[in-house]
Amino acid sequence: MKLKIQGISTDECERIWRGGPDANGQPALHRIAEGLANPCRHCLELIPAGSEKLVLAHRPFDSLQPYAETGPIFLHAQPCQRYEGETLPYWFDYLAPAIVRGYDDNHWIRYDTGKVVAGQDIAQSCRSILGDSSVAYVHVRSKYNCFQCRVDRA
Repeated sequence: MKLKIQGISTDECERIWRGGPDANGQPALHRIAEGLANPCRHCLELIPAGSEKLVLAHRPFDSLQPYAETGPIFLHAQPCQRYEGETLPYWFDYLAPAIVRGYDDNHWIRYDTGKVVAGQDIAQSCRSILGDSSVAYVHVRSKYNCFQCRVDRA
């Protein structure tokens, strides 16, 4: 099964880059990236240490409902190109571990799909979860439950 991996929407990022509020109604914080763990959730590239990044609350759902989790994410401080591809960026191999879980058409967590996996196993776990036709899409999250990306069937 081919996968469709995508960063968060360009429309949402443009709103944030223009100073719009995050999921908590606050402006994004401007910070300097430190170390290696600064993934932009739009282009899915790592923000280099020493570069400016935005830190904000993100809710990867269109509407509020019980399973619409909110958590912290990073974005490049300047506009970048949204990632849309069939493979995960190389650095996902280093998520140690990652959380993958499916959601149904109502955007509710399918508890039977939740897995904690090594970074190298994310793509195969997504394929396995998406093999269930009642699963609409998968979220990949860090071990801290920070949203990384959405994965759909291609």
